[in-house]
Amino acid sequence: MGQTTEILTTEELKNQIKRLNSKAGQMKMDLHDLAEGLPTDYERLIEAATETYQIYRQIDQLKTQLKQLEQKL
Repeated sequence: MGQTTEILTTEELKNQIKRLNSKAGQMKMDLHDLAEGLPTDYERLIEAATETYQIYRQIDQLKTQLKQLEQKL
């Protein structure tokens, strides 16, 4: 029965990673567009880069967690 809980947790992690990857892809494109337009809107650069960094860091952490759960199965 414990294995069922781990499978659900694994699926939840996969779904969350998928959603974040989609959002991260858009953020990456927005950051790219912002960089291409420099020096226009340079004030937004740090904020956009920080948000993009944070989402990719979160994805990396979730992937590590997922890998650990899959190794237990």
